[in-house]
Amino acid sequence: VEVEWEPLPVVTDPERGLAPDAPLIHPEWGDNVAVAFRVELGDAARALREAPVVVRRRLRMQRYAGMPMEPRGVLAEPDSRGGLRVWASTQVPHWLQRVLAEALGVPAHRVRVVAPDVGGGFGTKCSIYPEDLLIPILAAALGRPVKWIETRHEHLQSATHSREQLHEVELGATREGTILALRDRFLLDQGAYNPWGIVQPYNTVGHMLGPFRIRNFSVEARSVVTNKTPHAPYRGAGRPEAVFVMDRIADALARELGLDPAAVRRLNFVRPEELPYDVGLLYRDGQPLVYDSADFPATLEAALRAVGYEEFRRAQPALRARGVWRGVGLSAYVEGTGVGPYEGAAVRLDPTGRAVVATGACSQGQGHETVFAQIAADALGCALADVSVTGGDTAAIAFGIGTFASRSLVLAGNAVAEAAGRVRERVIGAAARLLEASPADLEVADGRVFVRGASDRALSFARVIQGCLPTFAGPGAAEPVFEATVYHSVPTVTYASAVHAAVVEVDLDTGQVRLLRYVVAHDCGRVVNPTIVEGQVHGGVAQGIGGGLHEEIRYDDAGHLLTTTFMEYHVPAASEVPPIETVHLEFPSPRNPLGVKGLGEGGAVSPPAAIAGAVEDALAPLGVAVTELPVTAPGLFALLQAQGGGRAPGGAAMPPSAERGGPWGQEERLKLGHLGSSDPGTPFARSSSA
Repeated sequence: VEVEWEPLPVVTDPERGLAPDAPLIHPEWGDNVAVAFRVELGDAARALREAPVVVRRRLRMQRYAGMPMEPRGVLAEPDSRGGLRVWASTQVPHWLQRVLAEALGVPAHRVRVVAPDVGGGFGTKCSIYPEDLLIPILAAALGRPVKWIETRHEHLQSATHSREQLHEVELGATREGTILALRDRFLLDQGAYNPWGIVQPYNTVGHMLGPFRIRNFSVEARSVVTNKTPHAPYRGAGRPEAVFVMDRIADALARELGLDPAAVRRLNFVRPEELPYDVGLLYRDGQPLVYDSADFPATLEAALRAVGYEEFRRAQPALRARGVWRGVGLSAYVEGTGVGPYEGAAVRLDPTGRAVVATGACSQGQGHETVFAQIAADALGCALADVSVTGGDTAAIAFGIGTFASRSLVLAGNAVAEAAGRVRERVIGAAARLLEASPADLEVADGRVFVRGASDRALSFARVIQGCLPTFAGPGAAEPVFEATVYHSVPTVTYASAVHAAVVEVDLDTGQVRLLRYVVAHDCGRVVNPTIVEGQVHGGVAQGIGGGLHEEIRYDDAGHLLTTTFMEYHVPAASEVPPIETVHLEFPSPRNPLGVKGLGEGGAVSPPAAIAGAVEDALAPLGVAVTELPVTAPGLFALLQAQGGGRAPGGAAMPPSAERGGPWGQEERLKLGHLGSSDPGTPFARSSSA
């Protein structure tokens, strides 16, 4: 067989993809723009024109992605009744069940999908991949089991990537440091396809203001397709990019005015008396973006105290005099968590009186089994050891959405609490008949129902159940139905928040950055299990450190992937992650009965920005501005060597790429490419008075 081919031209740079002569990834589109929109709040253009101080930056966050310990995998086995059992390393088993049933042309109940203990997901496994369908289809066609396990090389090459945004941002302020306006234009490198629509870029827009009080805001966003692996959510999903932009430009303002970065934040954070605070935009669920509960200034002060901020500032000049270049960086976020519309839970008692909980949420290491068991045990009035939890099995509960977007505790947790509460009421009702007492006089504890003030008149859950079962003598005391299923829904999200502080030391001779301390002061609403909360924060921070200092997926100009193993793609080792100090603040959410907020993604959101700020602070006397990630030793060394080169606004040195023109010409008209509209209006903004 002889084959001749001619390589087609490629696009590996979203800026290049916008050029009039750029090769078209999808010729039928007519351009390479997958998503484009504009958001307006107030009058940013006017506020910037009139602002006494304006700072500008060109900022880039690199492409990187989730690297779970367990790569993707699928095992499919036909059963003897014409059904199909599928075990998949996925975050969305019910979604996969529906897609498989449609692909196979069979009823959904004929396809059972199980997501067993999954070794990490991080958003990378909440998409449906070709292998998720091909392996079960092949098993059904062959009538025998088929298994596929992804290699690490395959994961780096074909599992979805994330991040990679380029921003041109400007901020206007008074000379005292009050922020008047923020305007941003950014490109997202979408890769070859767009599996998640507007989610990623709009998450960036919706989270950019964070805890800052800014009433004039303008953003133009574009997702541009390139010859790369598709872009999809990864832990944080657009939020780390937003926070990086906001914190970098806030630090630029502090430098321009000669203020401490903490002072700029103190001056501009939303005050607790302003909550609930209407940002003036819509969240991506279409509801008003209104912060429900928090105390952003208190969270900031908690982080500053924990890291010893004032003491560090007093010691910093002496350190520099000795040639020790240390800096501290701050980053703050407000994150929408608990994305709906629903998640379900079923709770039932077995004949021994023990509780069995099933939920549509599926664990990839978050500790669902412990937390949901705690919630059920508290609501039922039984021991934690008497509760077992099943998740990620479509045979255990009919409907579910899955685990992603920091949603499981808010939705599945409240569903468990409500379902367990209903079962408790049924136990009390049955026990009242058996004990010949009023339900109002009964109490429940340790899996027993007893008459208040008469503890000898008591029945175990098992005895209550037995007393309700029919016998040859007749029916039981009550109908033996001790189960309930609840699908908890929410109209919109609840908002978690945090302030991170990083302390670094920079070696001027090599550009090497050493992370000395890392502090997180955070609010996730009511803390159900402090140990699991710590674990979630620590894991997220470790991944964020990777994004700040190490990880980057790179392609050459011909579109060849260069980072194909962990030899080229550097995931931080345990020795590169310092002890993480956590301060818990609890501001319960009024939007759900448990008062909880999501936590799964928050730890990964702020580290890149905090680390960049710390490096810039360490090198402030040298005029270095950190505008690109990751902050690697070669990159930082090049910045240090380029001090005689171009100067950025405010006198800070920037990489040569910052001297180029912006990603769009000033005269270029924004259009809503491939969104079903040619109106360049503001479909995702609300008026500031709304």
